[in-house]
Amino acid sequence: MQVFDTHCHLGLDGKIAPEEEHARAVAAGVTGMLVVGIDARTSTAARELARLPGVRWSAGLHPNDSTRFAAEWPELVALAKSPGCAAIGETGLDCFRDRTPLDQQERALRHHLALADELGLPVILHCRDAFAPLFAVLRQVRPQRGVMHCFSGGVDEARTALDLGLLLSFAGPLTYPKNAALREAAAFAPADRVLVETDAPFLPPQRHRGHRNEPAYVVETLATLATVRGLSLAAAAELTFANSVALFG
Repeated sequence: MQVFDTHCHLGLDGKIAPEEEHARAVAAGVTGMLVVGIDARTSTAARELARLPGVRWSAGLHPNDSTRFAAEWPELVALAKSPGCAAIGETGLDCFRDRTPLDQQERALRHHLALADELGLPVILHCRDAFAPLFAVLRQVRPQRGVMHCFSGGVDEARTALDLGLLLSFAGPLTYPKNAALREAAAFAPADRVLVETDAPFLPPQRHRGHRNEPAYVVETLATLATVRGLSLAAAAELTFANSVALFG
């Protein structure tokens, strides 16, 4: 069984060596990982981690750091154009935290979308309490390919994202007992549009809540996805792995 964690931040918190987390993930069957950049420094670090088997990487600036766009963007563009970059992002909009004005987030988002289009790469979209403004931008500048990272909506939001051509990636919150609407969305999405992720070291699945997350735990989210879609774990792994490779190479 092969499993692909489509969104993780190996080494971000500095608590465990990335090589150690990677080894534990591989032992759990997680043979594919996309290490996602959230600024120039972490995007560079993600590129360096591509030395590990099965690791892909992305370059982007997190919306909560969009005030640094002018300073960071030239280096991020250079990284994105270097060999091996698998995706642009994470980018998007965040209305939960108020440290970055929404207009600055939107400016950065539009530049990410344009870069992804120029390079023919998928875009990784962050959305927290921001479905309406994010969808408004995407209706104007529809990405060629992309994924709603850590999708958090219900069927209505899923339908809109799918209509825009996006894939939906489900993280640890899919396993939380109170998230029935999220599980309905996971059951609703077409088979070729679903992915799983950890967002490690954040958002651990239910069994590990209160502790840091890591890519090995994506198998638990995958098990919940398999249950809501009426699949075996092996079938869900095969499905999501194929979808991940189709999107990220």
